[in-house]
Amino acid sequence: MPALDLVANVVVSGILTGLVYGLMALGLSVIFGVVRVVNFAHGEMMTLAMYAATVLFAAFKLDPFLAMLPVAAAFFVFGYALQAGFINPFITRPEHSQFMLLVAVAIILVNAMLMIFGPDARNVQVDYQLDSYELGPILIDKGRLFAAAAAVIAASGLFAFFRYTLTGKAIRACADNYLGARVVGLHVKHLYALTFGLGAVCVAIAGCAMVLLVDVTPPLGPAYTLLAFVIVIVGGLGSMGGALLGGVLIGVSEALAGLFIAPSAKSMFSFGLLILVLLLRPQGLLGRRA
Repeated sequence: MPALDLVANVVVSGILTGLVYGLMALGLSVIFGVVRVVNFAHGEMMTLAMYAATVLFAAFKLDPFLAMLPVAAAFFVFGYALQAGFINPFITRPEHSQFMLLVAVAIILVNAMLMIFGPDARNVQVDYQLDSYELGPILIDKGRLFAAAAAVIAASGLFAFFRYTLTGKAIRACADNYLGARVVGLHVKHLYALTFGLGAVCVAIAGCAMVLLVDVTPPLGPAYTLLAFVIVIVGGLGSMGGALLGGVLIGVSEALAGLFIAPSAKSMFSFGLLILVLLLRPQGLLGRRA
């Protein structure tokens, strides 16, 4: 049986990683909550953001946390253009058409990354990556702490945007009543594209943070898409707070699985938690019944 100090360290590490997971899933949840389209290319977009951070670091020695600004800006433009140019025409089409469109985007992104970057893993090495803060018996990894802090700041900014700005309130109105939003004159397609762009920003920031924690390879994309789905279903599809809570729970469950069983058992615990939530609370922990 591991010592309590070791368990505490593992739980803290899982919480910090889970906050980054939560930011990634928050992008998926926001897009679905407003546009009602499931982004099957979500993990692939995050992998692309991780590669962008590695390229900026290799070319300009730009720290991944500084790289968040240009990468987020580029991803906002990419997300806006993707929604405005490709997804908006599919909004009124059957769901399987939307599914095929975004699966096609995901496949294109994975193969493009393979062609450009190759199959070898890439990473970023910064000075503080191996440093830690000591809090009694708990050692807090600096890179993981900074990544979690960036995730919390980004999520807080998104919460504030939707709650306090006129544009955020207009987007929420579109999510609540599509027809009513059109009747009062809101430019719904523009707001949908804006929402997808904001979801892409969440992915970009999460990807730049995650590159400090794991090596990046193109096949990571589908795995992160699946992980994002697990998180938003556990937290409640369409719930912003649920995405962060689900991310933390998945991060802690993966960390404890790696400690008590084996690192390869992480997915088993994640999907076990998913099944438990679906059995006891099908709408998710913070979701609302339809």
